[in-house]
Amino acid sequence: MHNDNVHEAEIKFMVSDLAAMAKRLEIAGARLQQSRTHELNLRFDTPTKKLTSAFQVLRLRQDKKVHLTYKGPADLTSEVSVRPEIEFEVESLPSARRFLEALGYQVVITYEKYRTTYLLDQSEIVLDEMPYGNFIEIESPDSETIRVTADRLGLKWENRIKLSYLVIFNMLKEKFQFSADDLLFKELKDQNFSIHQLFQEGLIG
Repeated sequence: MHNDNVHEAEIKFMVSDLAAMAKRLEIAGARLQQSRTHELNLRFDTPTKKLTSAFQVLRLRQDKKVHLTYKGPADLTSEVSVRPEIEFEVESLPSARRFLEALGYQVVITYEKYRTTYLLDQSEIVLDEMPYGNFIEIESPDSETIRVTADRLGLKWENRIKLSYLVIFNMLKEKFQFSADDLLFKELKDQNFSIHQLFQEGLIG
């Protein structure tokens, strides 16, 4: 659903039952675009964290293909997450990584998820299995379309999440004082934390 040099508008919700959500999507008429697929992401920055300080993202993602993505700063006035995005396919993750490292960028975090992708009218909807919980994410041309889609799926708008997965990860690390350099299933499986506590304390949402 990505085009060169467009703005990405999306929002996510935490869900307790992915199978039930998949059923809702099916009933709503959503079409499966990609079955459950492992996704590996490499986030790059300069040694001085220049991109992070400018609220920019440079990422290599591998699922069934390899994508190079740039994201600009988010529009903080929007009720959903809106930010400029440029994304395109590259042939090889190792080659693209060497290219970025030759320009002075380095991997600052690695993270993974399992993602199932659907299409419902103008919206791309993904079911994400993260190491700390499960989510549904809706990406549409504008916030109103996202809100209508969320309503069709029985999602409560007041429970929407604008934060990125990495921001949530850093909040969990700070709140529960655990050490994990990367957001990987193997690194979080023995950690003691509760993401629901962040919701209860109003830190997410």
